[in-house]
Amino acid sequence: MFEACADPKSIEGLTWYLCYFTSAKHVDFYWSFLTVLLLLAITAPAALGMGFMGATAARSHIAPVSWLGKIYIWMVRGVPDIIFFLFFVIALDQVIEYSKSLVVCESHAWPWQGLEFRVCPEAKVPLGKSAAFWHQAYGFMLAVVTFAIVFGAFVANVIYGAMQAVPRAQLETAEAYGMSRRQVFRRILVPQMWIYALPGLGNLWMILIKATPLLFLLGVRDIVYYARELGGSKTQAYEYPHGDWRLWYFLGLLVFYLIFTRISEIGIGKLTARLSHGQATAGGEALRRAGA
Repeated sequence: MFEACADPKSIEGLTWYLCYFTSAKHVDFYWSFLTVLLLLAITAPAALGMGFMGATAARSHIAPVSWLGKIYIWMVRGVPDIIFFLFFVIALDQVIEYSKSLVVCESHAWPWQGLEFRVCPEAKVPLGKSAAFWHQAYGFMLAVVTFAIVFGAFVANVIYGAMQAVPRAQLETAEAYGMSRRQVFRRILVPQMWIYALPGLGNLWMILIKATPLLFLLGVRDIVYYARELGGSKTQAYEYPHGDWRLWYFLGLLVFYLIFTRISEIGIGKLTARLSHGQATAGGEALRRAGA
């Protein structure tokens, strides 16, 4: 990157560290932090949407819809996350390729190899000749969908409990004033339930942050992947000009996650205080006493 780095044999001292930490591989490492932040930025609202729909379905007065919502919550929460991640990503990938093969493949006879079926080359997603970027983007998309479904089930359970915590008297009063069920749900229940859901949602946000290293297990080159690759003394292709530095790289990741979670705690605390104003909760009562 720098002119002084052109001749590796003449580099020493601080210049060596400057050249080393600005190499192309390290630039990819720095960009991988954005991959983690992008995952959180997409997954959090997606999981919140999935959870809201799941909780709403579980509260439905229509039995099949209620069963569907409760089964979704129960099934995903009852399976260890890592098993669901590894299984669902493979299954979703095969479903996508199978669906595409029905359209683009001339023959619909696919030979099985172990637990996978081999579709025609035109049905591969992405295509074998596609650039590495598209393979990474496709893997990232599968990861986002999986994260949203898994954490959406936990969000659904939190929101369902928060909806049940809203005082029934408020809902009955709204019905007595002539509001329909939809109006009560939209104007009374949903605005009131957020203050009850926020502590649980805050905890899930922290868990989601800590779960981002699962990207490494899903084949996405995230910060854990690069920390292991750059921190080791060698890879399968070549050796690094240093010993085993993985301790320092993973220590850097530890500091990154601690800072990020601390910032999240501050943000969640401010949001909780804002939503507690005027609420008949312990937090709202504490704010009223503080302002008295």
